Amino acid sequence: FQRSHRSIAEERVGKKCGNLRVLNSYWVNQDSSFKYYEVILVDPSHKVIRRDARINWIVGGTHKHREMRGLTSAGKKSRGLGGRGPKYAKNRPSRRAQWKRTNT
Repeated sequence: FQRSHRSIAEERVGKKCGNLRVLNSYWVNQDSSFKYYEVILVDPSHKVIRRDARINWIVGGTHKHREMRGLTSAGKKSRGLGGRGPKYAKNRPSRRAQWKRTNT
């Protein structure tokens, strides 16, 4: 899939900070050469994160490197999983899986 600059920025930060989990990101600024994004990272070993019921879902092992698998907001958007309704039913679980199910 064609990834956005935002998704690439999340991946680069995720590689650099391997002990933290990427939660999301947002655009901050841009100039003629670069785009700047702020990436929100969560420390899964911090006791405040582990105790908070609203965010402790990210502590589980299945959420390691979400940014690499396209599970953040930017990644889902680039995979075409942003819409709702009958026209988007063919995008779930993925466009390739839907194609394979109907053509093989």
